[in-house]
Amino acid sequence: MDPLRDIEIVETELVLADIQSLEKRLERLSRQARTDKDARKEVDAMEALMKHLSDGRAARAFPRAENDAILPTLVELQLLTDKPTIYCANVAETDVAAGAKNAQVEKVRAHAAKTGADVVVVSARMEAELAGMGDADRAEFLSSYGLKEGGLDQTIRMAYHTLGLCSYFTGGPKEARAWTIHRGWTAPKAAGVIHSDFERGFIRAEVCAYDDYIRLGGEAPCRTAGKLRVEGKEYLVQDGDVVHFLFNV
Repeated sequence: MDPLRDIEIVETELVLADIQSLEKRLERLSRQARTDKDARKEVDAMEALMKHLSDGRAARAFPRAENDAILPTLVELQLLTDKPTIYCANVAETDVAAGAKNAQVEKVRAHAAKTGADVVVVSARMEAELAGMGDADRAEFLSSYGLKEGGLDQTIRMAYHTLGLCSYFTGGPKEARAWTIHRGWTAPKAAGVIHSDFERGFIRAEVCAYDDYIRLGGEAPCRTAGKLRVEGKEYLVQDGDVVHFLFNV
């Protein structure tokens, strides 16, 4: 069985759908381009994208830096093959333990590299067994295969990477929470996920790394050990940061 056959069939259908969407916009914009220079630039970029799609390639692999004029089209049309994509390869338990180096998975990885997609390897059978286990049994089971985490955790981690997301934590006497943000967000914008008042009235953020927070046992020990630092409005929140925001009401 060739794992690429079904992938290629689905991708061909998606590319054809994108070509139809692009043709409709190209027809409409071509009339405007006769008198509008900016529209002419976008039409030229759309024609280059059309050729790219006609060659059977996904829109996400189309070079953006060289064709900035295509950005309005991509924003408006939300092409199917321009969306972030993850291929999930289902293999036997032994293949997961071996690092999924079998020939079939390597074919999928090679194809993903060409199309700008990511790949995660899981064993559905292994995940079914893990689903009914407690934490201790789960850790022992994974360890027996030389693994530190299951396929579901790997898939979640890969999804965050593919979508450009990360998480930071807040903690208090009653609860601890994780907040999902986009990588590269500043501290005020990240604070706004909790409440818009946090962003508007942002003063500063007190930050420590997750590993230090767990190892030392909380915010107070981190402060004592010098692991708690003060960050301002330009700070880019990192994945795993434990943050305490100070703000004006």
